[in-house]
Order: sequence, then structure tokens, then C-alpha cells
Amino acid sequence: MSANSRLTVATHILAWMALVARRTSDPVTSERIALSVNTNPVVIRRTLGLLAKAGLVESYRGINAGWRLTKRADAITLRDVHSALNESAPFALHPSTPNQACPVGRGIGAALGSVYDSIDDVLRRELAVTTVEDILEKTLAGR
Repeated sequence: MSANSRLTVATHILAWMALVARRTSDPVTSERIALSVNTNPVVIRRTLGLLAKAGLVESYRGINAGWRLTKRADAITLRDVHSALNESAPFALHPSTPNQACPVGRGIGAALGSVYDSIDDVLRRELAVTTVEDILEKTLAGR
């Protein structure tokens, strides 16, 4: 099973856009963003669409078409990004009800449910205190 990289890609997009915004207010194209992420521009456009619905970026049409951040990078938390992507909790219970005649099958949902809820709470709290600007600064310091 592979890990979900959507939050990583979305954060990369926003951090790159924030870096470009330091030099120019011109919108950036999905093609330019895709070069940094090293993926297809269609993947970038899909992600930008979700970020736009959440009000984190906006698109421009016409001669100077492209995308811009709608907020400063220090005002966008990773929780905002996570929410924009409609990401589910990192862990889920069984897709179908386990055997209720089995003592483990009967009780595992409640036992794991409370653990998973705690993990989700910690995840959301941590994402809420980390901004795109924080990630950009750490990224640039790592050069």
C-alpha cells in the first residue's frame, strides 16, 4: 500500500507559488508549477482546482493567465491545505462489519476507533500550527 502524497504535492505547489510571489505579482501557469513538482500539469490543475474552491488560490484568464495565492503564505496553514483536499482520516475501520460472534470482531471497532480519533486530533492540531511560509523557509534553509 502506498502513502497518499496529495498534501505534499499541494504544499509544494503553494510554497513554490509563494516563492515566485516574492519576486513578481504575475500569475504562474500550471506548466511552470509542474516543472518544479516534476509531474504532469493536469495533476497540478486538479490540485489547484481544489485549492481554488477553498479560497487559497485564484485563477486568471487571458493574456496573463495563471494562478495566484489569495492569501500570504504565512496565513495558509497545512490544515487549510489538508481540508481543501478533502482528505480523509489517515486510518479507517473495516470496510464491512467484522464477525460479531467473534470477541475480537465484536470489539475491535470501538477499541481502534478511539485510537484513530486521537491520532486525527493530533494530526489536525499539528497541521494547524504549520504554515506554507514555515515550510518554504525550512525548504530554502535546507539548500
